[in-house]
Amino acid sequence: MRNPRLYTTPITSLQENLPPLLDAAGLPNLIPSGKTILIKPNLVEALAPPVTTPVQLAALLVDYLQNRLPGNPILIGEGTGSLQYDTHYPFQMLGYTDLAAAKNIPLLDLNQEKLTKREDTRCKRWPIMYLPAILDEVFLLSVPVLKAHTLAGVTLTMKNMMGCAPPSHFRGQGGWGKSAFHRQIQEAIFDLNRYRTPDFTLLDASIGMAKAHLWGAHCEPPVNQLVASADPVAIDAYGAALLNIDWKNIGHIHMANSILGSAHTAPVEIP
Repeated sequence: MRNPRLYTTPITSLQENLPPLLDAAGLPNLIPSGKTILIKPNLVEALAPPVTTPVQLAALLVDYLQNRLPGNPILIGEGTGSLQYDTHYPFQMLGYTDLAAAKNIPLLDLNQEKLTKREDTRCKRWPIMYLPAILDEVFLLSVPVLKAHTLAGVTLTMKNMMGCAPPSHFRGQGGWGKSAFHRQIQEAIFDLNRYRTPDFTLLDASIGMAKAHLWGAHCEPPVNQLVASADPVAIDAYGAALLNIDWKNIGHIHMANSILGSAHTAPVEIP
């Protein structure tokens, strides 16, 4: 089980607050020298923040990593759930194409990557899982946004992993590229993370979506926090609390607790 410590900071400016937070969380020491870093935002649809991860935060994260770990290649990857367009459309609409060009960083449509087949008899919902092969080669840095979810209760870092699931195997019968996850969604998210969890998470809790993941009320007042942790369960339990949701009522967090991480933690506050 991972170290459950997590770190938070209030936001005065992203540029000012991000580096001390990631330094305190020890991010540079967690990444092996020369290892490729895959930044995984939440770009589920081509909709503006706070539905999706703001490109400004991704840009500052890239700057931080290039400064602290100049020998580590960086990629940005996502797999949209839309059936109307591929992932390069939200990359373009949300500013990631320009970011990639400015920073000389490749963009990956994870829906189109070469896949590996995995099996795990502990997984009842997904005893067989197909995931991009590149996930075996990278340090996976998840950058979700703080949101409630109409089916899963919350969508934080563990649910952000659904962007890695290929529509070629998980479309199901629905009108969304990963509709198969909607059946037994709590078990589906938990099993997915048994195969691969993020190595580190930076949670954008600057605003927060209080009721749903694609529409509806924002948190009022805005939450105004950045949160960082190597423990996906700790950060999801804390994120649920920021939305006034008890993590014990969120099936995938409850199932993952003590297996993929620990929900029992107190944040370390970075001024």
